[in-house]
Amino acid sequence: MKTKLLVPLLLVCLLPACSHMNSHSGDVDLTVQHEALIRHFEEEAKQVQMMIDKHKKILSQFESKSYVYGRHAEDLKTHSEEVINLYEKAVVTNREMAELFRDMNY
Repeated sequence: MKTKLLVPLLLVCLLPACSHMNSHSGDVDLTVQHEALIRHFEEEAKQVQMMIDKHKKILSQFESKSYVYGRHAEDLKTHSEEVINLYEKAVVTNREMAELFRDMNY
């Protein structure tokens, strides 16, 4: 008696689950995803490059008018140089990631 109830119960539970296993309609095309990632990393690199340009202007102000900032001028210059270096690494990394996804063949 238990097996007679078990078989229909399994069929009712498993058949709907199996019907979704072969469905590819929900899959997003990998090419579209890669193109979106490429655009994201390129846009991020552009944004960070703009920040680099902004910090370079600030650095030149610290260098040209160090008398305004007094004894903190050297600390401000050093900090700006470190920020610029970090941003430059971020630009390189974002461009490398964009290139990585561009090279993938999907």
